[in-house]
Amino acid sequence: MFDTKQENERVILVGVQTADGDDTQDSLDELEQLAQTAGAVSVGRVIQNREQPHPATYLGKGKLDEVKELLWETGADGIICDDELLASQLSNLEKQLDTKVMDRTLVILDIFASRAITREGKIQVELAQLKYRAARLVGLRDSLSRLGGGIGTRGPGETKLEVDRRRIHERISWLKTQLRDVERHREVIRSKRTNERIPVAAIVGYTNAGKSTLLNALTGAGILAEDRLFATLDPTTRALKLPGGETLLLTDTVGFIRKLPHHLIEAFRSTLEEAKYADLILHVVDGSNPQAQKQMHVVYETLKSLEIGDKPIVTLYNKCDRPDCGEGIRDFQADETLAVSAVTGQGLDRLQERLAGILQNRKIYVERFFLYPDAGKIQLIRRYGQLMQEEYREEGIAVAGYVPAQIAQKL
Repeated sequence: MFDTKQENERVILVGVQTADGDDTQDSLDELEQLAQTAGAVSVGRVIQNREQPHPATYLGKGKLDEVKELLWETGADGIICDDELLASQLSNLEKQLDTKVMDRTLVILDIFASRAITREGKIQVELAQLKYRAARLVGLRDSLSRLGGGIGTRGPGETKLEVDRRRIHERISWLKTQLRDVERHREVIRSKRTNERIPVAAIVGYTNAGKSTLLNALTGAGILAEDRLFATLDPTTRALKLPGGETLLLTDTVGFIRKLPHHLIEAFRSTLEEAKYADLILHVVDGSNPQAQKQMHVVYETLKSLEIGDKPIVTLYNKCDRPDCGEGIRDFQADETLAVSAVTGQGLDRLQERLAGILQNRKIYVERFFLYPDAGKIQLIRRYGQLMQEEYREEGIAVAGYVPAQIAQKL
């Protein structure tokens, strides 16, 4: 009888600490989670204190010898560096260590490749992967096959690993064309929402903060929600009926992470820009995570890079069914903060009331009197606002309610 159980790859995590007291250790903890998510197990870690990574080999000679020894002692299959490596660094490390070398970016791309389900998601991930590979073709002819996968054999396909730069760039151009078609479809949907004056809230946050669980709890969306990094990639939009009867569209977005590869940000820009065109931002924070404050900083920096600002922000300290939730966390950029638990439902009623209040504040109060031939205009108030009073008189109908400014002009 043969044992067909697939063995996880064994890897050593490698990082460079450029200043005393920086978050290199925390970053390696997160890298270990990423490796585990991608299907590898960490069997050791090495940190070097340097002013900056070595331009040729990422680590200095002494640390390289230490990594060699650790590879032999642990029987590891390769190493993962905590920063994105240059092509020369990658090539030199492989020659020096004679083992598979990966970087943080490649591991994240692996995870995204395994999670992409929709056509748009697959196009975005392959585009990011090929751009990553294209930047590393020079000087990697001898070891090009190692770019085929970080952990396991994922990606656009091993048959593409031997193609030259011209073929890769042709594929990139074709993928960009396909992505533009998808983006146009997304813009049509977005325009329709705008024309119908349906408010939209974008759910953003660090990966594994509980965004998908929150969407499920509020709307019954039924999307995958697991306690792991990047459980879902593809954006999902669902309608939420708020107290008072108004409808709010909630859109889940891909999770952020420190050192999120710029190729991914570029490829997923159309998806991430759902937050740019939203009426308000729901910022979900894992309130039980000791690194919550740093994770919030990463989220705001990513939003800044996407030029997303001037939106009302409601920050939710999620997972508050756990001990110490929200302790020591402060968000001075948010308009309001609430403690919630998407799992138990704690605080979600309060959240819906506050969302209704925020949308109400964006409307203006109107009192109008319509003759019966013009009574159809009352439907505008019912559809886009909140009808508070309706009185039928002999001459016509007196109404009062809250509507968006654009609708008030039509009344």
